[in-house]
Amino acid sequence: MTKVLVVATSRKTRGGITSVVKAHETGEQWTKYQCVWIQTHRDGATWRKILYFIFSLIQYIFLLPFYDIVHIHIATTASAKRKKWFYKFAKMVGKKIIFHFHPSNEKFLYEVNVANLYRELFGGADKVLVLSNQWKRWLSDALGEGVWMDKIDVLYNPCPIVNRDYCKKQKQILYAGTLLKRKGYDVLLKAFAKIAVKHPDWNVAFAGNPYLKEGINELEDGKRIARECGIECQVDWLGWVSGEEKEKVFNESSIYCLASDGEGFPMGVLDAWAYGIPCVVTPVGGIPDIVRDGVEGLIFPVGDVDALAIALDRLIESKELRESIVSATDEYVKKTFNVDIINHQLDEIYEKV
Repeated sequence: MTKVLVVATSRKTRGGITSVVKAHETGEQWTKYQCVWIQTHRDGATWRKILYFIFSLIQYIFLLPFYDIVHIHIATTASAKRKKWFYKFAKMVGKKIIFHFHPSNEKFLYEVNVANLYRELFGGADKVLVLSNQWKRWLSDALGEGVWMDKIDVLYNPCPIVNRDYCKKQKQILYAGTLLKRKGYDVLLKAFAKIAVKHPDWNVAFAGNPYLKEGINELEDGKRIARECGIECQVDWLGWVSGEEKEKVFNESSIYCLASDGEGFPMGVLDAWAYGIPCVVTPVGGIPDIVRDGVEGLIFPVGDVDALAIALDRLIESKELRESIVSATDEYVKKTFNVDIINHQLDEIYEKV
């Protein structure tokens, strides 16, 4: 019986990779291939991260001889450097290797040292999984055509299974994710400020913890922008939400906004689709492959405050537009991004490898 070691961030980490692996855990393939999750990285202090990594590597080395496939989830450069250790041990003992690529943007791939790192990792893998066809094109452009390009398959992130409740809908725009300039929370605030007076009964809810770095306090910066724009009474800062609290916030929201300047394929959008929320998004990551402007969502250019304000106003003004978008994305929830279908595809990938 083929057995799979899954190497990824901790189940206690807040982020897209953790959500994806948790979704994979629900599939029949997880039991069929006796999958074990090696948790390599956790949020917190540096000392905790180091200890977590060392423990995970020891656990991995102990289990590796008894497994056949190593399924390694990686994001950007720091993640790839950590996972290189797991890759090397797997190569040494002749295991099959799958890399599952969850990048935050494509820009870093064009740095020479980074490109060489990914050529080494992906070149030595048996299969490389990416989140959309756009990512396959970017890899080809950044790393160059090669035999390893034939190893690439697209495996979408799955929509979660949720309890959707339309009766709880309120006049609320939702931002879900880490408060980080790259995610565009400031763009959303400034765009909403342009239409807030017109829609005094609407609010924006920010569900996410601030990005923590010395000298940077994104939450205070967000509150400052809201105050200067005169919309602080229409903005709620919820912090990180999960479980029943997350379900409540998503069920109460009528519009979801992703103003990011880079994504792989955003789990926040997949969450919004699952809860039946129409999305306003930037054309980043795998979004342009899937979302047609005015059909599965509204698209605006990265950083364009005026365009976002217009898009938000359109959705606020038109319940019919909101409903038509949800109707279109429900087809994705049921088919293309359905968790059972994605897990079945992963089963087939394991079988081929």
